[in-house]
Amino acid sequence: MSWRVTVSCTRAQAEALPEPGDLFVDGPPPVIVADEPDASKPDEWLLHAYFERPPTAQDLQKLKTLGNGPPVGEELGEADWVTMSQSGLQPIRAGRFFVHTPTYRSQPPGTIPFEIDAGLAFGTGQHATTAGCLEALTSLADKGCAYANIADVGTGTGLLAFAALALWPDARCIATDIDPLAVEVARENAAINGVALGHGAGQLLVAVADGMDSPLLAARAPFDLIVANILAGPLIELAPSFANALEPGGAVVLAGLLDTQAEAVAHAYEQQGLTIRESGFGEWPVLVCERIG
Repeated sequence: MSWRVTVSCTRAQAEALPEPGDLFVDGPPPVIVADEPDASKPDEWLLHAYFERPPTAQDLQKLKTLGNGPPVGEELGEADWVTMSQSGLQPIRAGRFFVHTPTYRSQPPGTIPFEIDAGLAFGTGQHATTAGCLEALTSLADKGCAYANIADVGTGTGLLAFAALALWPDARCIATDIDPLAVEVARENAAINGVALGHGAGQLLVAVADGMDSPLLAARAPFDLIVANILAGPLIELAPSFANALEPGGAVVLAGLLDTQAEAVAHAYEQQGLTIRESGFGEWPVLVCERIG
């Protein structure tokens, strides 16, 4: 038997989720999946907690503190709760890429497939910011841009780092995240998708880091491509660090910002001497900046 409890929340609350094992210490923790059910309401998210046991009153109270509304529970019976947690996540095609959960495996011809499990880390490809980054990376490759030293800051599932290595297979790539759980998920996803881990060309190094504050990032710099799909506030704060770590001719792909925040983010990078090459479009634009000369 399995059970699901759903709580409404904001995107910021979803991205600030603690590890379930730290929160639910009195029994087996649930798997918590966050999703954005309505793209026209980008700040109205839902948290779904999947239990292999009946949730207790204490469980419900803890879940209530993670969101904004009362927890709504339902018994799923003998249903496979992993499949249930992913049943609403349809595959997406963005740029050259086809991103799917284990539920869907049929690959369109001519695409590069990645299997990304839902839950535990952000960046499954479902959100417009992740899909937009995949399209931006594809556009850079289509224009003939070549990169040899890549950083994916705030990697989540590792998807954008995997995509960058697929487009530039001889590059060295490092993917970092402030959340140790996300780093572990990225490593697991690398194994699922056949991405080699290591320090060499064509390999991915995965590490815990707070922004650019990491000896591994410092040792790898300067980069010719930096990708960051996080939030507008951190993107603005990281502008000096990204600019200092970017070599001449290098590019920065920025996402996680609303269209109302794009001007402020772009201004922060222009102040660091970078040129905005692509301003993006839609509600979740992706900015592409370049260091000239």
